[in-house]
Amino acid sequence: MSDAAVLSIRNVSKTFGARRALDRVSLDVAKGEMIALIGPSGSGKSTLLRSISALQTIDGGEGRIEAFGEPVQENGRLSRQVRRIRTRIGMIFQQFNLVGRLSLFNNVVLGSLGRIGGMQGTFGLWPRETKDAAMAALHRMGVAEYAGQRANTLSGGQQQRGAIARALVQKAKIVLADEPVASLDPVSARRVMEALKKLNDEDGLTVVVTLHQVDYAMRYCRRVVALKAGKMVYDGSAEGLTRDKLIDIYGPEFEDVFWEGAPK
Repeated sequence: MSDAAVLSIRNVSKTFGARRALDRVSLDVAKGEMIALIGPSGSGKSTLLRSISALQTIDGGEGRIEAFGEPVQENGRLSRQVRRIRTRIGMIFQQFNLVGRLSLFNNVVLGSLGRIGGMQGTFGLWPRETKDAAMAALHRMGVAEYAGQRANTLSGGQQQRGAIARALVQKAKIVLADEPVASLDPVSARRVMEALKKLNDEDGLTVVVTLHQVDYAMRYCRRVVALKAGKMVYDGSAEGLTRDKLIDIYGPEFEDVFWEGAPK
């Protein structure tokens, strides 16, 4: 792992049956970077994020994933330190992963469970510090007025900003966002991307976000990494994603759906 890297992925593969979702992927992510992961459906983007967050194990062999200089997993096994490491890695999901029957506030304070006693969390005995942090995070995300509302009564964009607030209460230093805007309307999607960008710019959080919307990747992220059939096929600046390169990544059909104002 390089001195500047907060995440290090080395020769990582993941196989599901006969399909290799990741094929010897290696990647370093520096502290404070905001990186977009792009590629066709099934290219391995979500598999890579789930492997970094230890939600699944990688194949056995020489593959290794480190975060903050410590092993997350290697040789197909999670490290003994993984629970402690995961307290500093926030995961944002496409479908929000909020508990619908709970209020938005209660969903957000759950981000502190990794740092407080189990009994406190079980009975909702949240410290004042946690309650204040939750309201501050909700206010920052622009959804404080919905704190007492059940999560399943909120719009998708409101829920997703609540999920980001939960990562703030968790005190995550790395945020992994897996298709966070895929199910949102354009206005809500823009707000969520702007919220992630603001946390990256102002708080120095490291953000890795998977996106199907290539224009969002180029607008909000300086560095873009592309996967295709489990292999990394591009790692460079957003400006380097020319039309020809994107057609190479996505196939000739991409030409037909290329957005207005794309690079020539």
